[in-house]
Amino acid sequence: MINLLKEVGRGKRGARDLTYEEARRAAELIVTGGATPAQIGAFLVAERIKMESLDELRAFIDALRERAQLHRMAGGFDCAGPYDGRTRSFMATLPTAFVLAANGLPATLHGSAALPPKWGVTLPDVLRELGAAVEAAAADTLAAAADVSGFLYVPSEAWCPPLAELRGIREELGLRTVFNTAEKLLRYSDAPYMAAGVFHGTVFEKVAKLVMDLGVERGIIVQGMEGSEDLGVDKRTRTYLIHGGASELFIVDPELYELQVEVPDAEWTAARQAEMTLSVLRGQAELPYWNMVLLNSAVRLWIGEKVGSIEEGIYRARAALDEGKALAAFDRWKAALAGAAV
Repeated sequence: MINLLKEVGRGKRGARDLTYEEARRAAELIVTGGATPAQIGAFLVAERIKMESLDELRAFIDALRERAQLHRMAGGFDCAGPYDGRTRSFMATLPTAFVLAANGLPATLHGSAALPPKWGVTLPDVLRELGAAVEAAAADTLAAAADVSGFLYVPSEAWCPPLAELRGIREELGLRTVFNTAEKLLRYSDAPYMAAGVFHGTVFEKVAKLVMDLGVERGIIVQGMEGSEDLGVDKRTRTYLIHGGASELFIVDPELYELQVEVPDAEWTAARQAEMTLSVLRGQAELPYWNMVLLNSAVRLWIGEKVGSIEEGIYRARAALDEGKALAAFDRWKAALAGAAV
């Protein structure tokens, strides 16, 4: 590990990117405990300063995925948002996942307890408020609930134990590290379709290339709210569209679909996220959050090849909500998770 540290820790001018093979050795030492906590911390900080290369990111994803449990969902859609959570925006991806499931597009969400640098409200926080104890659920229970409902939630630290083992070091550092990207892209359901969020526009092309290399057939990389995979409805969102083995810049303009609306400023607690999620699924949400779920559902249905256009996706998403099909998918998932008859 010391020799690898020397290469990435020579400072801004002297540091070099590791080859895939070198980065994989570093990743193996880190995820297996072969490196000391001091060496792990030094490596992660040095990489943060240097900025991780594609080969380095891929090496860490591969090392983690080799140790992760998978539950494949044929033709599914992976929604990859930030594990450090939200503080200022609605988590539209959660009700959106049930709209996708109601339209025959299996959806996967994954996350963990809050992490740095944001320490925000996370998916398990919201699901707990909704009465779903996902962190305590056995993997086979989560898989069975997914098979019944079309929705899979993965508690990442249970399904990929090295992430749990590295939590302490990440919390002590308090910085964004290579794991903030790698953990989002593990694809626990082996989905051919994906929406992934990025925070900085400078990493768009890098993440798009990485997602293609990982085998995603069609996807969208979104510079979304708080670095999430969620498109906003108050303004245009810059994205990269992945299809046919290539990527291209794609601007999603809510005004084109008559969904643009001002979104009020708010502080989002787990309880408020849960309340708004249910309001959307019950057809009772305020217009900004209703439109947000319509737009995100429509784009993902289009990416997932369930509809021929975003306009058709809006129609299908609205029908799934108006007719109670998305709420029914949520109810089936929650009942199966609790072990009740469905």
